[in-house]
Amino acid sequence: MTYAEALDYLKGLAVFGAHFGLETTQRLAAGLGNPQARLRFIHVAGTNGKGSTCAMLESIYRAAGLGVGLFTSPHLVSFRERMQVGRQLISEEDVARLVGEVIRVPCSVFRPEGGGGVAALGTPSLITNYSPPTFFEFVTVMALRYFAEQKCDVVIWETGLGGRLDATNIVTPLASVITNIALDHQQWLGNTLAAIATEKAGIIKPGVPVLTAADAPEAVAVIRAKAERMGATFTLVTDELNAAPALRGAHQRRNAALAVAVVRALRDTLPVSDTALRRGLETVRWAGRLQVEKIGGREFLLDGAHNVDGARALVTAMREEFAGAPFALVLGMLGDKDCELMCRTLAPLAQRIAVVRVGSSRSAEPTELAEFCRRANQSALVTAHESAGNALTALEQEPRVVIAGSLYLIGEAMERLGLDVAAGERELNEWQAKRAPAQ
Repeated sequence: MTYAEALDYLKGLAVFGAHFGLETTQRLAAGLGNPQARLRFIHVAGTNGKGSTCAMLESIYRAAGLGVGLFTSPHLVSFRERMQVGRQLISEEDVARLVGEVIRVPCSVFRPEGGGGVAALGTPSLITNYSPPTFFEFVTVMALRYFAEQKCDVVIWETGLGGRLDATNIVTPLASVITNIALDHQQWLGNTLAAIATEKAGIIKPGVPVLTAADAPEAVAVIRAKAERMGATFTLVTDELNAAPALRGAHQRRNAALAVAVVRALRDTLPVSDTALRRGLETVRWAGRLQVEKIGGREFLLDGAHNVDGARALVTAMREEFAGAPFALVLGMLGDKDCELMCRTLAPLAQRIAVVRVGSSRSAEPTELAEFCRRANQSALVTAHESAGNALTALEQEPRVVIAGSLYLIGEAMERLGLDVAAGERELNEWQAKRAPAQ
């Protein structure tokens, strides 16, 4: 199997949507000998800040000399971003090999009743009465096998959506980490902070330390109560780190404080010196989060502020770290977000705004976003465009440009600006939920 053929197979799994539940992932992992049993994990959930916190933890443990696996989603440009060891992306050859190996798991694994011959995942037409893996379930198990092969000392393991019924929740980690709780993905996780916290707190395991930087009292109460029921120590991180990490923004100082608390809580198991901890924070990198790039004498700021909380964090960072600097704004988001409130939050940042359709079937309509922006900033020139490329062309005379909203948009902009060469793989982020998790 070639890399291109492997990606084509993964794209085909999108027809199965996003299934919330653990049974299929457990069965698929069992068919590969349960590689998760040979690994140690730090499991990270939350509404915002998961990826940044994971990046900080990875950087700290790598600075301490450990072999660190990193599993995150979605990817910005290349599928290979999802699985890294030592911050090196998994190779195309390993992706192709692993897809081929997971495909060959006997489908009897998915049939509690047993029987059915020797059909494997690669021959779905021969299979009946089984629950096929979705894209994320398949990729989760690929990652487990890869990290086990690489003999990682620790794996920084980010949830996909929610926690309780997320495919990543088949592991028992060294620590369960919840960055924060905000309103997002309400159609699947619930309409209140308490309901969303219940889903995120589903990663808590008996006796496994729990650390969170959540600040909403109702969310904290849910997480604390779940930790108590599980006999797990509970740590609430309420401060920001005094020393700023390499990542910009006050919200990153809170994420850094959480990462530091995790490292200190696990020092008996994963020793890290103060020097390594400091070096890890000083050298961490994480694309698309207040990322500043200077290209051809122009300045671009890319930030995946994909929900209201993220938009507010971006506005705060703009006021604190870029005070007085005029920026044009490229804005695009998915239609299942609170688009009007996000536009109301972000539109006052700029006097020139180009709203775009992001590369997803779930994109918000540019004309609708443009109207929201005009209402929020009546003095701004607002135009609507069908792609990030068109928007960037329209703003080519602007010396400073903020690109914000969906991570789909950030990935497309990175391609257009020449910041990454692995084009054509962002569509693997597409998915539709089959059904909401049971309450």
